[in-house]
Amino acid sequence: MNEHAVVIAGLALGTFAIRLGGYLLGSAIPTSGPWARALSALPGCLIAALLSVLLIHGGPIEWVAAAISLGAALATRSLPLTMVAGVGTVWLLRSFG
Repeated sequence: MNEHAVVIAGLALGTFAIRLGGYLLGSAIPTSGPWARALSALPGCLIAALLSVLLIHGGPIEWVAAAISLGAALATRSLPLTMVAGVGTVWLLRSFG
């Protein structure tokens, strides 16, 4: 067997292991109780942490985009529209600002 076949087989095995591991871990996640509540709050916490780091290191463009995104979120309560507003604002300000 040549090196390419070994690499392809190894990557296929790794992909299968990741998918199987996700399935096995997913079936062990609790659906009620304090752990379930903590896990359901995790995505929002991660986004807030990433956003705070971006704003600390960002400039006026990022702050304006964050303000417009917050306004869009409060007005529409729609995550996709909020994301489009933020990304669109950054794109417009970086392209034409």
